[in-house]
Amino acid sequence: MLAAFGWGLFAASSLVIGALIALRVPIGSRTIGLVLGFGAGVLISAVAFDLVEEAVGLEPAGWAAAIGIFAGCGTFFGGDWLIDRMGGQHRKDMNGAQEEGSPLAIVLGTVLDGIPESMVIGLTIYEGGKVGAAYLTAVFISNLPESLASTAGLVASGWKTMRILVMWTAIALISGIASLAGYGLFQHSSPDTVAFVLAFAAGAILTMLADTMMPEAYENGGRLTGVATTLGFVVAFAIHTLE
Repeated sequence: MLAAFGWGLFAASSLVIGALIALRVPIGSRTIGLVLGFGAGVLISAVAFDLVEEAVGLEPAGWAAAIGIFAGCGTFFGGDWLIDRMGGQHRKDMNGAQEEGSPLAIVLGTVLDGIPESMVIGLTIYEGGKVGAAYLTAVFISNLPESLASTAGLVASGWKTMRILVMWTAIALISGIASLAGYGLFQHSSPDTVAFVLAFAAGAILTMLADTMMPEAYENGGRLTGVATTLGFVVAFAIHTLE
């Protein structure tokens, strides 16, 4: 169980690393946009090959995966809509729009973005006895540009350094707890249930990418964002094939 918490915490530690980089090194919005695009490509690959493919393999009929992916989509969409209404709609903005929002909503929105992918880490440890290297790497890499972009925006909106670091550290710990929950909650679950959970995470992550991450990436990275996204997908797929 401690391994599930540790690996979840490790995957989310790139949130703190990204924040430290953004606080220490001035990075242009175009560069962050391209890095966001790369991270989006990494997550798309993880969804396709580490979540949906695994879910369908566990339940060949596909009904659990189909229901799960739409349930994850609907749950994230509803949660994201609520958090937007609370003032967290600009949590990934890198130009300081967070100043107009609610600090609590920004934190809750960032937690919402990361919970599904963290729970899957713990679930994969239980299922296979070890963490999936490709998926773990995908989550770690994708967290980095999210943190870079959000931190740049938080600094521009006037957040203090300590406040930013405390927020990311707390979210990393929550991600570790989510991974632990993924390990503990589904120990006696049927293959259909596990397939549903994997697909649920896939639907939530895809919706997050389309709603919050990719629009911000394209707005700041321009046309090259598509190239960066493709590169991220290829890198993650290469790691998956080597696993």
